[in-house]
Amino acid sequence: MIQTQEISGKNPLPAAFVFVDTEIGRIGMAEEDSVLTHLFFQREKSPVGGIERWTPLLRRTADEIGEYLLGKRRSFDIPLRLIGTEFQRLVWEALRTIPYGETRTYREIAEQIGHPKAYRAVGMANHRNPVAVIVPCHRVIGADGSLTGFGGGLPVKQKLLDLEQRGLNTF
Repeated sequence: MIQTQEISGKNPLPAAFVFVDTEIGRIGMAEEDSVLTHLFFQREKSPVGGIERWTPLLRRTADEIGEYLLGKRRSFDIPLRLIGTEFQRLVWEALRTIPYGETRTYREIAEQIGHPKAYRAVGMANHRNPVAVIVPCHRVIGADGSLTGFGGGLPVKQKLLDLEQRGLNTF
């Protein structure tokens, strides 16, 4: 289930957030009204506000991320609220269609959403993805097959792609 919302200005404050240490580094998660609003890496800017505390949804999110990183999960069953522009939401929905273990280029995503020349704008929307990993922005690569920007850093992006390639052989 994905709820989307277009807003101008800043994102609303998350009601609760936590940080977890994982194989790919420290990850932050935030939720509001029992829906995940943010999943981000320590090196990214954290959402402002909220209370640092575990909730059932944040515990479930941490568990699912842990299963994914162990190669035991290919998709997530977390309710999301993706807050952004209409274009950003189109991009984020397209990212969710990229199968586990596969990649797409920015141009392919632009074509998929009906804006074939907007591949740079797709890159910017990818950069603004509020729930990295769950909305798999790490599966988007450059036209030449190279790794390009990722909030967790390119080494983490490579680890996630490698994990998924290995995971294709375990299911």
